Amino acid sequence: MNSATRIDEKLTVTEVCTELKIAPSTFYDWRAKKRGPRCITLANGQLRIRRSELDRWLHEREDAA
Repeated sequence: MNSATRIDEKLTVTEVCTELKIAPSTFYDWRAKKRGPRCITLANGQLRIRRSELDRWLHEREDAA
């Protein structure tokens, strides 16, 4: 997968949770509190998270240490 494809990749909630090593309930709690990464809601109600959005969201949470 090239870098442009990776940036545009749409991840499922399960994939994000696996990558972050968190439970889905934690992801949905963050989402309800507007503290999680922005999501795309598909017509069927499923969520997707852009790779670039997840990377941006994680970068914002890095300590300056």
